[in-house]
Amino acid sequence: MQKALLQTDLGPLPLTARGKVRDIYALSSDQLLFVASDRISAFDHVLASGIPDKGKILTQLSLFWFDFLKDTVPNHLITADTSHFPSELQPYLGQLDGRSMLVKRAKMFPVECVVRGYLSGSGWKDYQQTGAICGIKLAAGLRESDPLPEPIFTPAAKINTGGHDENISYNVVEETIGASHANALRTLTLEIYDKATRHAASKGLILADTKFEFGLLGDIIILADEVLTPDSSRYWPAATYNPGGPQPSFDKQYVRDYLESIHWNKQAPAPALPDEVVSRTRDKYLEAFRLITGRTNLTNS
Repeated sequence: MQKALLQTDLGPLPLTARGKVRDIYALSSDQLLFVASDRISAFDHVLASGIPDKGKILTQLSLFWFDFLKDTVPNHLITADTSHFPSELQPYLGQLDGRSMLVKRAKMFPVECVVRGYLSGSGWKDYQQTGAICGIKLAAGLRESDPLPEPIFTPAAKINTGGHDENISYNVVEETIGASHANALRTLTLEIYDKATRHAASKGLILADTKFEFGLLGDIIILADEVLTPDSSRYWPAATYNPGGPQPSFDKQYVRDYLESIHWNKQAPAPALPDEVVSRTRDKYLEAFRLITGRTNLTNS
């Protein structure tokens, strides 16, 4: 297993953002370079350990879904083939192969487009407190992980402070970006979720919820960032689905469980992870990749 890539260094290339996972570089006024590191976060903190190949898995999954959804919505991808990257990137291909995307720079909507088909996560917490999610009233008596009568659009405000995004009502989305764009994003979000849910089901997976980010290229709405990865989505194995409590998922569950077991106070600095937790988490991400794409090997890994 390769060493985890925790941070990229592309020399003089301008770094415009370093998120919990992605490093974003400016190539020109209309192009960006997205590089998915192997960083992993939990409880809003980036941990001292990474998960080897996680960035490659996230990138290859996003590329799969961009292609799968290309007839539904255009996206920001220019190329992920590093041999076609600009000459100034060629010295850094060791950091970029398999985990980077050259993308169009879009004007991003300040809204996380969340869609839920099942009652879980922050939606479950909201429902317990208010009987609703993002102002959408739900029937009484639902259990954690129950399917919803139909998928619901439950947007969140994008807050780039490292904290949780804040759930907001559809009315707030309309006020923020206008009724026409709000309706378009809701329609696209539900359409993509429907298509992705059917593909996931054919692979033995339940796509409980997910989130998308959209932007504008001129007047055209495009899908951007990462798409339907275990970092942005809640996948459950259909074979063991048992509503009434939390479900095993294809994400960083082992990481969260370990951190809870050592009673970490969830304050910086975040601890490192034992090798076993790193290995089991990597295996979960890889399993999701193999099930969803039908591929056994990561590109260039």
